[in-house]
Amino acid sequence: MAVTRVFDIIPQLLEKYNKTNALAGKENGKWVIYSTQQFADAVNYLSFGLIGIGVEPGDKIAIIANNRPEWNFADFGIQQAGAISVPIYPTISENDLNFILNDSKVKYIFVSSAELYKKVKAIAALAPSVKEIYTFNKVDGAKHWTELTEAGKASPKKEETAAITSKIKANDLLTILYTSGTTGNPKGVMLSHDNLLSNSFASENLCPFIDSWKALSFLPLNHVYERMLTTLYLYKGISIYYAESLETIGDNLKEIKPEVFSSVPRLLEKMYDKIVGKGAELKGIKHKLFFWALDLGLRYELNGANGWWYEFQLKIAKKIIFSKWREALGGNIVATVSGGAALQPRLARVFTAAGIPVLEGYGLTETSPVVAVNSFQPNGVCFGTVGAVIDKVTVKIAEDGEILVKGPNVMLGYFNRPDATAEAIDAEGFFHTGDIGVLVDNRFLKITDRKKEIFKTSGGKYIAPMVIENKLKESILIEQAMVIGENEKFASALIVPSFIALKAWCSEVGINYTTNEEMIKNEAVKKRIVEEIEKTNKVLAPYETIKRPELLPREWTIENGEMTPKLSFKRKVIMAANKELVDKIFGV
Repeated sequence: MAVTRVFDIIPQLLEKYNKTNALAGKENGKWVIYSTQQFADAVNYLSFGLIGIGVEPGDKIAIIANNRPEWNFADFGIQQAGAISVPIYPTISENDLNFILNDSKVKYIFVSSAELYKKVKAIAALAPSVKEIYTFNKVDGAKHWTELTEAGKASPKKEETAAITSKIKANDLLTILYTSGTTGNPKGVMLSHDNLLSNSFASENLCPFIDSWKALSFLPLNHVYERMLTTLYLYKGISIYYAESLETIGDNLKEIKPEVFSSVPRLLEKMYDKIVGKGAELKGIKHKLFFWALDLGLRYELNGANGWWYEFQLKIAKKIIFSKWREALGGNIVATVSGGAALQPRLARVFTAAGIPVLEGYGLTETSPVVAVNSFQPNGVCFGTVGAVIDKVTVKIAEDGEILVKGPNVMLGYFNRPDATAEAIDAEGFFHTGDIGVLVDNRFLKITDRKKEIFKTSGGKYIAPMVIENKLKESILIEQAMVIGENEKFASALIVPSFIALKAWCSEVGINYTTNEEMIKNEAVKKRIVEEIEKTNKVLAPYETIKRPELLPREWTIENGEMTPKLSFKRKVIMAANKELVDKIFGV
């Protein structure tokens, strides 16, 4: 049957890929596996139950939960009842949650845990539209989601559901995804069934997906990146296993042995740092072999461009060193997809050399999300770019360098914000991304910066911070870097060292490592970091060079309010929190 609405995937799953392990999640230390039939039954019964309590087409229902099979049961059940899902980050602030519940007039809410139930219940009391909260875990005093499925099972609403779904069109509203910006209230991005499906269809042949594959999922399902990939996995019959948490990814990879998983550069950086940190602990010939292989990987070029001698050495490195990297990821990885932020080209090179291809892509919530991605297609990869523009999507570069996007993936608009919609989508239907970029070889898209983040020094020179930040992070000793200097005489940077790599270096040169706070004050450490910064300065224009950098003792995180859920810097927050250091840099 033709899949034109997202919920059409369920009958296709039953018809083409009737599996014993369609979805799986870990509960109390054990994997709980759901077959395709169990998945379909849960969705159907839930939609019957929702209709039974009076849910009507167009009603808004929120999902606030960790990644788990029940997330999909709720999502598809909501769709079949004709309602609109409003997925929300479990870590959302109380202010933003209050805004979203009232802005979208949410009627029902699904939450996962007792902790979330307590948080959401308090805020929901301030939202008159909310009628009830259901939990996925058993929580004292709360309604459990199975109350709906049991009611639906006891009183099936097959005819009512069929009547509702028959009226839903491909371009009808599917979901409202609220984007957490760095300032102001969140904006609700309205995506249709066709938005999400067109993106899935355009991506299905970019990787050699097979229905026997398993995917590990750990990026938030309420974000369009993992949501679209979930849609794609289900459409292709790939089994989805949900990691327990970000902390258990390593163990879960070894347990599941997946062929594919999606990630963000930050996690790949941490993975790489951990591998290098362990390599630094090796002694003698093992230490030398590890770093010989690492050096080979960092110099990797596609299509044998480095010559036969390099390829011969790489075969040896894959056998004695890189095979262990693959084993750490379960041993079966065919590809990992990276998005959400810029990936350092060196990571793409070294992981690809190790037999773990990283397919970097680019997109936004407003574009469902993929605009471009590196792929397994012939000549489908170009390091340092986010790949070729996907099928049926048009990209053009505006005079000021902004990336404009048009296609079936572009959102319906911002919920309750016709003003913001008109500002974002022009009369020709092009969405203005706010990102600056260029086309390499008239094919591969390269992102150079965020339009809003480019700043001018007091000398009138424009600085594109993201380009410099990504260059700085190529150093193994630099974990995070934020370039500053708006309206100042020169550019500088706040630097968070890679403390794993720093410990290894201190051990090599005989420095006693105490605490992060102490080490960033150590003159030898500061001198070593400056040496790394000078490597970047050599390739920058004189007005771009980083002067008087300052080191910080800990990473910026989402939890501390310094980064968005997409791992973008909240620059104003970081600047305000480090005002004394910034004043010191610029001599205030």
